[in-house]
Amino acid sequence: MSSKALWQQPYVNIFKHMRIEEWKKVNKEGDVTTYMDKTLKCSVFRIHGSIPASNYILLPKTSSQSLSLTGRYLYLLFRPSPNKHFIVHMDIAAEEGQVIRISFSNLFKEFKSTATWLQFPFLCGATEGSVYEKTASTAKQGLVGPAPPRPRWTCLVMDLRCVLSVYLNRTHSHLKSVKLCANMSVKNIITSDLLFDPGLTFMEFRQAGMVLAEGTAPMPREMCFPVPKGQSWHQLYDYIRFPSDGAKLPFDSIQKGSNAATKTETPAEGTSPQRKQSPTVNISKAVQDRVSLIQQITTPKPACSAKQRPAIQTTNLPQVIYSPSEVSDSPGSPGQRSQSDEEVRVVCADDDGVHVYARFEDGVCSNITDSEEEIAIINAESPFPVSLRCEKGNQPQAVFQKLFPDPILKLNRIIGFGGATMRCAVWSSDGEEVVYPCHAIIVAMTVSSRHQRFFIGHTDKVSALALNATSTLLASAQTGSNSLIRLWSFREGVCQTIIPTQMHTLHLLSFSHSGSSLCGVGKDSHNKTTVILWDTRRVAGGGVVPLLAKAHTDVDIQMIKITFFDETRMVSCGLGNVRLWRVRGGSLRSCPVNLGEYHNLEFTDLSFEQGYPQDRPVDDRTLFVSSKAGHILEIDYVAVAIKNIRRLLPAQESHAHRREKQTFSTGPGIAVNSISVCAEFCVTGSEDGFMRLWPLDFSSVFLEAEHEGPVSLVCVSSDGSRVLAATTTGNLGYLNVGSRGYHTLMRSHTTSVLGFSVDGIRQRVTTVSKDGTVRVWDMDSMQQLYDFVSDDDEDSPCSVAFHPSMPHFTCGSTSGTVRVFDIQTSSLITQHRQHCGSIECVIYSPDGQWLFSAGSLGHLVLYRVSQQDHHVVRVLGNVVAQGVNHGPDVLAVSSDSRCLALVGPTEYTVTIMEAQSLNELLRVDVSILDVESTTLDSALNVCFSPTSLSHLLIATSANKIIWINTQTGQLLRQVPKVHKHQCVSLAVSEDGRYLLTAGQNSVKVWDYNMHLDINSQVFIGHSEAIRQVRFTPDQRGVVTVGDALFFWDFLAHPQETDGALSPPTRSPVFSPYRSAQNTEGLNKITLANEKPQEGLLLSSLPLINRSIERKDNEGFLRMCDSTAELQLNLTTGHTHSPPPKHASFLRVNKWVRDKDTPTTSANQSPREGRTQVRPDCYKHFNPRFKTSELDQTLVAPPPGQAGLSLKAVIGYNGNGRNNMVWNPDTGLFVYSCGCIVIVEDLHTGSQKHWFGHTEEISTLAITHDAQMVASTSGGGASHNSLICIWNVSDGSCRNRLSYHKGAVQSLAFSRDDMYFLSLGDFSEAMVALWSTRSFELLCTVQMSVSLHDAAFCPFTADELTLIGSDAVFFTRIQTNEHGTELQVQKVALPDEVEHAEVTSLCYNTRHILYTGTNSGRVCVWDCDTQRCFVTWEADEGEIGVLKCSGNKLITGSNTKKLRLWSVASVQNLINRNEKTSGAVHDGNGQVHLERELLLDGTVISAAFDDVMDMGIVGTTAGTLWYINWADSSSIRLISGHRTKVNSVVCSPDEHHFVTCGQDGSVRVWALQSHELLVQFQVLNQSCECVCWSPPRGVYEPGGRVCVAGGYSDGTVRIFSLESAEMELKLQPHPVAVCALQYSHYGHVLLSGGRDGLITVSSPVTGVTVRTFSDHKGAQITTMQCTSKQYKEFGLEGNELWLAVSADRRVSIWAADWTKNKCELLDWLTFPAPNPPEDLHPLPPSLAAFSPSEKGVVVYTGYAVEKEIIFYCLYKKQVLRTISLSDWSLCLALCSTGRLLAAGSNKRVLKLVHSSSGRFQDFSSHSDSVDVCSFSWSGSRLFTVAHNELLLWTVHGL
Repeated sequence: MSSKALWQQPYVNIFKHMRIEEWKKVNKEGDVTTYMDKTLKCSVFRIHGSIPASNYILLPKTSSQSLSLTGRYLYLLFRPSPNKHFIVHMDIAAEEGQVIRISFSNLFKEFKSTATWLQFPFLCGATEGSVYEKTASTAKQGLVGPAPPRPRWTCLVMDLRCVLSVYLNRTHSHLKSVKLCANMSVKNIITSDLLFDPGLTFMEFRQAGMVLAEGTAPMPREMCFPVPKGQSWHQLYDYIRFPSDGAKLPFDSIQKGSNAATKTETPAEGTSPQRKQSPTVNISKAVQDRVSLIQQITTPKPACSAKQRPAIQTTNLPQVIYSPSEVSDSPGSPGQRSQSDEEVRVVCADDDGVHVYARFEDGVCSNITDSEEEIAIINAESPFPVSLRCEKGNQPQAVFQKLFPDPILKLNRIIGFGGATMRCAVWSSDGEEVVYPCHAIIVAMTVSSRHQRFFIGHTDKVSALALNATSTLLASAQTGSNSLIRLWSFREGVCQTIIPTQMHTLHLLSFSHSGSSLCGVGKDSHNKTTVILWDTRRVAGGGVVPLLAKAHTDVDIQMIKITFFDETRMVSCGLGNVRLWRVRGGSLRSCPVNLGEYHNLEFTDLSFEQGYPQDRPVDDRTLFVSSKAGHILEIDYVAVAIKNIRRLLPAQESHAHRREKQTFSTGPGIAVNSISVCAEFCVTGSEDGFMRLWPLDFSSVFLEAEHEGPVSLVCVSSDGSRVLAATTTGNLGYLNVGSRGYHTLMRSHTTSVLGFSVDGIRQRVTTVSKDGTVRVWDMDSMQQLYDFVSDDDEDSPCSVAFHPSMPHFTCGSTSGTVRVFDIQTSSLITQHRQHCGSIECVIYSPDGQWLFSAGSLGHLVLYRVSQQDHHVVRVLGNVVAQGVNHGPDVLAVSSDSRCLALVGPTEYTVTIMEAQSLNELLRVDVSILDVESTTLDSALNVCFSPTSLSHLLIATSANKIIWINTQTGQLLRQVPKVHKHQCVSLAVSEDGRYLLTAGQNSVKVWDYNMHLDINSQVFIGHSEAIRQVRFTPDQRGVVTVGDALFFWDFLAHPQETDGALSPPTRSPVFSPYRSAQNTEGLNKITLANEKPQEGLLLSSLPLINRSIERKDNEGFLRMCDSTAELQLNLTTGHTHSPPPKHASFLRVNKWVRDKDTPTTSANQSPREGRTQVRPDCYKHFNPRFKTSELDQTLVAPPPGQAGLSLKAVIGYNGNGRNNMVWNPDTGLFVYSCGCIVIVEDLHTGSQKHWFGHTEEISTLAITHDAQMVASTSGGGASHNSLICIWNVSDGSCRNRLSYHKGAVQSLAFSRDDMYFLSLGDFSEAMVALWSTRSFELLCTVQMSVSLHDAAFCPFTADELTLIGSDAVFFTRIQTNEHGTELQVQKVALPDEVEHAEVTSLCYNTRHILYTGTNSGRVCVWDCDTQRCFVTWEADEGEIGVLKCSGNKLITGSNTKKLRLWSVASVQNLINRNEKTSGAVHDGNGQVHLERELLLDGTVISAAFDDVMDMGIVGTTAGTLWYINWADSSSIRLISGHRTKVNSVVCSPDEHHFVTCGQDGSVRVWALQSHELLVQFQVLNQSCECVCWSPPRGVYEPGGRVCVAGGYSDGTVRIFSLESAEMELKLQPHPVAVCALQYSHYGHVLLSGGRDGLITVSSPVTGVTVRTFSDHKGAQITTMQCTSKQYKEFGLEGNELWLAVSADRRVSIWAADWTKNKCELLDWLTFPAPNPPEDLHPLPPSLAAFSPSEKGVVVYTGYAVEKEIIFYCLYKKQVLRTISLSDWSLCLALCSTGRLLAAGSNKRVLKLVHSSSGRFQDFSSHSDSVDVCSFSWSGSRLFTVAHNELLLWTVHGL
């Protein structure tokens, strides 16, 4: 604690400290008196007056002074005056440099917030026993408005630190001032870091001998209120703590809780001296499994029952009456309630239908835990937390849960410019940034990288900007009736103060050259022009901005600037006037310039002559003024007279048709909108769209650039090298004067954006606006690629949609026409006019086969999509709710493309249709869902959930979102008060975890399941109503449109899926409509009356005008020559619409060269031209995305001389499919991990490794004699897939096959092992048959659908079956004299199964085949008749594994369930004479579920013995399980990480090693057996780093070994291996912990954060000892500690430690932590050039102490050369360097042998001898090597690539 704050302990009495009775340090105004209060029996201050702002007490006396009180809590002892309003203002200084005002009053009606001001309504408590008290008790809140007739004395406790952190994300520093305004009585104001108990005096505390928790104390005597004997403090007075920790009080108002005895919690632990235990809820085992502190390694447990439990549906939930035990006056626990007459309704529910009903009883203990993240809270709306009992005794604490991370959105970039004005844009002083407004946000763009940073805080459009000459202070003004000015720190982007102007339409700002004064021009309430000058010198220190001068004038002012040579002088111009202003004697006076005959001109802009000759006075300057008539006046500033007048005239064309130079003479002039002057030239921007550069004598134009619209602004950079230009059409760019190149920075719509659509494949977004344009943008560069401009106001575009895969987009117009455009050719593909009114919405189905359009007059049209056309399939009238402005969400298509939802036929109903036929399935009346509402509720927009296909979300006019079951229409859930205004757009993330809503100008992100206490976060930025909001296709961003196009980073951690591309779906209860018109030809259009209309509508393709303009460096730069124009006339045979009225609908402008790949040509083979659509099933292999490529130049070690040998592979690839084989007869056990095939002995655990692949292995297969194994992997982007055939006996690779272009989906050997089959994935769907004798390719077959698996018949050698989308393919191998061929017979699925992906198969006997589908059904087939005769629903999800033998069948699915079925009765059905009946039996009565196991992930592979008693099963969690059905046992054989491994460290004793991963797990393994011993799991966080406690540290006396882990939420957790529990949790950082290390002797724990801060903490107490900010701003990448001699290097201390940051800086420190000494020994900075564009991200900066060379630091990182640097701390110089072939991603130094290891992005592990430079390369990983680490002795080396963990034995070089 600093000495400055010591005097403030334990509390500060502010009135006493300021000596308020003397009124020397305190200011009072108005009616302020003192009187003796009868209740408190002491003298208090009374502030009275009809106007609160004129009657107040201000502490301290002036705003330039500060109280500087650092106490966390502020106590205000006051009483509101009866029936009056009061106001309290507090100015709080934040550590970020801002001053935030916190105000509360009963005058405020609602909560308001800006970046520097928080306003809270104060709800007064009602008088005891009055009718108001009853009303307030029922409403659970205080009284809104004036204080009641008999208010009580109140102790208000405000947690200043919490308020600033929660509401503004700021850090509290100190209290600056307090202002108490009428009407109120005040006893005192106290600040303290302690939380005082109001009901406990100091005397009572001493007499009772209590032991208070840390951070709490009894009430001091100066704060006590008198309490008569026999009465309670809470019965006489009110105690309010804010922010409230009570029973879910509103977070945005200050009021007393409903408890009679308000609870006081410890700041650290939330406990009180006398704590009552909360009631307990005993719940089922299913719910208990959701509540865990540490997720231990457990084995699957058999289900209690084989029968499925029916879903419980309740329509009326019972109420639970809570009768509390006796309540004492002492503070209670958080879970207690004090009102015994209150009924509490507790409804706990989740999406699985689990309901928990609880009745609380007295004397039941609660279960409390000391963790926050690990508790899975079930959604509950209860007035107090409900504790759930755990079996282990870990007692979960009631935790206030909210949506994480916070914030979940971060604004990344904005496409837009202007808003209120197009005349605001300025250069920074260095000329590297351009600052401009985009509606309510100010953007600073770096011109070289196009990176944007934002100044956010305005609530309306920005109307003016000004930046001082040094670019330290930025001023901005906003429009509106309450126009205000914000002053920003330009470098930090922080608002330093706000200036209320009492004006509206403030449109001009100007800074003086030094930034010490600011001038503004606007209109007052009487619409009179006002000029104001402020003093801004004290802004940086947080001071106020005083008014220097103010003047009203009747003249028009269009531009005003403060002169750069005198800060008290200004110049303005406007209609008919040019005036010189000056401040003298506190008044602002002006002098007009005599304009003579030019007094009627409209002057638009002005600029001063630059440069300063030595022989001229400083104010002897020429003033240049421009006018609308083309005049440019040169005015002598000293003489206040016109020196010269010139006029800009249009260019004259000579007889030679050449442009003549501009001259100044008589005639019609060109309006000059802006002028800017530098020392060498003058720039003008004119109405004709030209920016011209002139010499200062205006003799001729030497450079000009033509723009698309009138130039509204020109601005020369400070060095004169660049000229900024803005146009009224929303374009912003700059001209490089030296190179004469023009660069466009931003293009934008000129009016509101109506909607958008994203092309996720090509990273493009198309927008449609009220300005009549459709524009296509590049999402990464923000550059406009195309714009399509309408030439007809009655046919302007209003809706748009991208095709999901093809480079097409569809546009709907106000005339009712739907047009489809090809972006590659910029041509119109087709157009239809089936609508009469405007088209409100166009939308494609996710599979891209259907297009829907909805019109304002109620029509709905269905189109079938093809490559070249969109054919009308059906037109329905009066289906969609009529009216305009319904928005783009009036239609929604489900993620499986089966259902269409729409608002209609009236606004009160929502209809669900079959997408392919528009047959109605369900209609829901939303107006009757809320029976208590007095008004009819109408639907606004709809949205399907991608994961829960039975969920339809509807936003209603009553500001609610309701969830509807799409099959039954049942109301599932509703959320009221979604926004303050109506919700206009909805979107659900693909993983179904988050919901986006847009209302008015705010965006909210919700927890989709609504299971949190605070389920949403709100974000602002738009100044107009948002029209549409969507997730980006990669789910990493959010796009919103309204006034501009906003791109947000979505910061939520992606949820790991079970390999599925889409969620499992149940079979719907309705059958898909099969259209009878599908075979009747494409020229028949089905109308609403279902009568096909014959005929063909012919028309010519509209004429497309493409403007081809001369471009130089992305812009239009014209050097006094005209622009060439080309017309491109394209025609085609016909379209399906009548000819348009005009020759062209849209004018197409192509701004950037198209980068789309060419379309497939007609002469390509089907294999090359096949549409690549990934099937909707997890069974289909999806290789993990990688950016690394294998280094083809690596140097393999000579045979027998390798410095490393692979000892073990830790883990199993859970991303593969059928990538594990086991032969129970021979015991052969083979599986894959990465690109390695592992053969493991199940008895000894020893491994053999087969190397041959370089990419991720997808699947394996084994011959029936177990002599050969086949493995396959992808070939990357440039090679075919590779199939390796291995000899089991010696592990040699027998053959290497390559045919498939994409990944190989499945491998299979025939029964006699004579044939070998391989299946390609969805990208080609090729079947290849090989001979196993020579492994030559016998034949191939191109399939029409995607295939998932194949199996040979186990009884014949020439029969096999293939499975795929919607079909089973019975196949026979036919051999003749011409060769071998495959005869394929396709059989469709039965009607009972409907459309499905067939995902698994297995044979039983020769006649019976079992298949499983992605809908969870099992079909049984007769192989002789090729028909399905039995089917049943075997699972809720997709069945990916089937195994059958005898009468037993095993199914494995993505619901993590492994089930054993008895199928004996199925054989009896096929033996009956029913082979010709065609009947399909329901198998539910024929099969019996015997056993069930719940595993840890989706089942992806399985192998069982012949009797199906035991086997091995693999899951996506990276686990291989041994299953024994006989004794219901399961054993974990192989374990591994499912997600990326961030760190691996060996223990000092080399008995264990620890790993941590992105899934939040810390896992401890046995080094010898490689078995997983214990796992510590933290939910919803990523563990970024891990370390062991040192062997000679503070834990040695206790004999305990600990592991510490650093997490992404800034916490550090210490786990004990002995107890397998978490011992301590620390919060040393507000951001992710990136590096963690115990000190060498274990006295402290050092942690480095992503923000560059380094924190030193005690591993025993968790207290932060010290913080280092030397690396602030750059992420800490590495930390290491080592020992040293005490006086070594001339510094005290017995150990050294170093820290490395991402900015290539290394700091080395000497420390003695026992004496709290730490000194900087050396600071290293390694230079580096600008990184190339293809190097992203940059390689990390890494450093370590050399264990073999004392005093040497080894460093590598991004630099001029790829090398490892050895730096000597003694000599302070570089000793040597070792060159590398690629950048290192990781670095490890061995303690012996002078070895070091480095991993690279080329998938190479390099072992280097640090002295000689000898090296060897090892390429056993399938991805970049991110982590490497030696054991302490140097005998073992760990390497990691993503989740592949390899353990090597080190031999040396």
